[in-house]
Amino acid sequence: MLQKKICMLGGFSVGKTSLVRRFVQSIFSETYMTTVGVKIDKKNVELPDKTVNLILWDLAGEDDIGSFRVSYVRGATGLVLVADGTRPATLGVALTLRERAESEFGTMPVVLLFNKSDLADQWAISDVEMNELKTNGWQIYLTSALTGDCVDDAFHRLAEMVAH
Repeated sequence: MLQKKICMLGGFSVGKTSLVRRFVQSIFSETYMTTVGVKIDKKNVELPDKTVNLILWDLAGEDDIGSFRVSYVRGATGLVLVADGTRPATLGVALTLRERAESEFGTMPVVLLFNKSDLADQWAISDVEMNELKTNGWQIYLTSALTGDCVDDAFHRLAEMVAH
């Protein structure tokens, strides 16, 4: 079995913890609790030819990029970037966090989750922006920790990417 460290990166209140909880435990809680430091969970993902044990490091949200503890990313083999589809500024935060992590530790597989797809009437990130990222090779998923939409798909795709 392969064991892979994955870091969840994104701004405050984008849904990183809720996405991990949905993926690992198949549950959603309305109770919001700020992550302090890092919370670690794990889940096995069955691929056709192997099992990948994802060790998920849910890092505290960062809107002040200067305070980002890049050392938490050391040893990671993949990143899950999370932006809140109802708050466009969170995309910039996620992309900047990726730049910081990769400038320190090198390029690694990444999936970008636009969370809160269940709030379509409040969506604020344009199709043009998302299509531009897709055109540039990004693995993008419109997810909802509340409903579970595309959450398993996103983590499964990252497991495939880090397994090779």
